[in-house]
Amino acid sequence: MNEYAPQGTGAAGLGDGTRAVRAGLPEAVKNEPPLPGPVFAAHFHLPGDVEGPYAYGRDTNPTWTLLERAIGELEAPGEDVHTIVFASGMAAVSAVLLSQTHSGDTVVLPDDGYQALPLLREQLEAYGIHVRTAPTGDDAQLAALDGARLLWIETPSNPGLDVCDVRRLVDAAHAGRTLVAVDNTLATPLGQRPLELGADFSVASGTKGLTGHGDVLLGYVVCRDPELAARVRRWRKIVGAIPGPMEAWLAHRSLATIQLRAQRQWANALAVAEALTHRTDVSGLRYPGLPTDRSHKTAARQMRGFGSVVSFTLPDRAHAEQFMAALHLVEDATSFGGVRSTAERRGRWGGDAVPEGFIRFSAGAEDTEDLVADVLRALDHAGARD
Repeated sequence: MNEYAPQGTGAAGLGDGTRAVRAGLPEAVKNEPPLPGPVFAAHFHLPGDVEGPYAYGRDTNPTWTLLERAIGELEAPGEDVHTIVFASGMAAVSAVLLSQTHSGDTVVLPDDGYQALPLLREQLEAYGIHVRTAPTGDDAQLAALDGARLLWIETPSNPGLDVCDVRRLVDAAHAGRTLVAVDNTLATPLGQRPLELGADFSVASGTKGLTGHGDVLLGYVVCRDPELAARVRRWRKIVGAIPGPMEAWLAHRSLATIQLRAQRQWANALAVAEALTHRTDVSGLRYPGLPTDRSHKTAARQMRGFGSVVSFTLPDRAHAEQFMAALHLVEDATSFGGVRSTAERRGRWGGDAVPEGFIRFSAGAEDTEDLVADVLRALDHAGARD
């Protein structure tokens, strides 16, 4: 994992913490707040000719503008990129896939990705778009690229935490004129920058680690190409998948602490993973930050941090449920990336190809010693009841 340190002057050379606390802020105005409050407006004064950035609330909003600028500065420091925010991560995912493809096109999806992707596959196929799938690991999607319009990558994958070589996949895709989108939700812009790796789109659910407090639903898309961005923005306008100004403002406020949150969460995730390596009741342990993880070498080449999520399997459903019930500092919840640690027996939802005892664990910002002790105590409790 790279150290965070300023590497020069200017926005592109600033350290991540410095950039995060100032990202997207407007020029200072005397007697005005550094981050203006949310703008609640369905329409704006618009006399005479239609000109200027703000006319109607489904199209643009000053609060979105600042947030979009901030996210772009984190995803691609020093670059001229286009960012579009959405009401949720799935709204952002859908916007990319459905704005860039037409009937008869082919899309390549991971078959081990986010649980809602199969629902999106059904919709794509209903529109006459062909869908191929392949696992994330071992760059298996390479074999499905021929003639595809768009490749969707999720790395690390959720919930299995496999990693693929983004540069390798991008090079192969672009050689065949295939667009590439990378779901960057688990890594966050601090952990991975897909555009720097060559991707056409970086897409994420801002609900998770980006905002980190479990109180905002948000999604976003970042890309360099203005034509591609215009298609995504037009899709947002057509379907109305816009964030509320309060949600956008809360998200922007939360960005200031992303480095502080991420550093503690990543350290906690690694500590939990290291502790689990010594447990005989744990199998299938995955965390890309572990040197022993089969994806570590690939992850270390392209990631700046390995995320907050650890996955592992306990002997069976009963054992996993006893473990979950015995946790004191970890909430049983289905999200990840928050300041409060969460975990769940993922198989309770169905849809993911995981064992009944599979646990997805998201490390929060608690003191490391307290969190590790809570996990080990809960495992001991669950084992004692078998």
